[in-house]
Amino acid sequence: MIVILDYGMGNTGSIINMIRRVGGDAIISADDQDISTAAALILPGVGAFDNGMEKLRASGLLPVIEKRIFDDKIPILGICLGMQLLFESSEEGAFEGLGWIPGQVKRFNFSDTSQAGLKIPHMGWNEIQPANNHLLFAGLESEARFYFVHSYHIVCDVDKYSIAKAVYGYAFTCAVQNDNIYGVQFHPEKSHRFGMGLFKNFLENIC
Repeated sequence: MIVILDYGMGNTGSIINMIRRVGGDAIISADDQDISTAAALILPGVGAFDNGMEKLRASGLLPVIEKRIFDDKIPILGICLGMQLLFESSEEGAFEGLGWIPGQVKRFNFSDTSQAGLKIPHMGWNEIQPANNHLLFAGLESEARFYFVHSYHIVCDVDKYSIAKAVYGYAFTCAVQNDNIYGVQFHPEKSHRFGMGLFKNFLENIC
């Protein structure tokens, strides 16, 4: 069973519907017992970084989440803001992030590029370039496209944590992994067959 963490910041309904469409067993929960028995976790997120960190800490779920991730080694997938919260800090806010992956969240900056006219947020469909045939993207077409809505992006301290990149003005990391901790900047739950393929891979190749 996959638990989609319910801390008041996520697009949980769309995520659970997509997981069920590919045959996954999932619930939306903020219950310690559910998290304690989960095979994997999903950390969704929509909104601002500080608000997300404040609500996640206020939920009281972090101790059991961290036990499952670091002691039991179950996988977790952060989505959009949920991915950004995995990192150490964000230019969007003043709060510390979870720090589970070394790096920072930066606002798109086109001042030094020929793409200065690009709008922020980056919104819409974009192709991605997975690294090294990663299992999270196995079997997806070479031109797999996902739906993005974001003004900030990840900058990993070490490039090995980056498992996929996209280009909007310049190349940026759009998917990450640190051991059993995964994250995607885009919204697989809004990405039709490509999103279904990613969730299927998470269920079958990662969990």
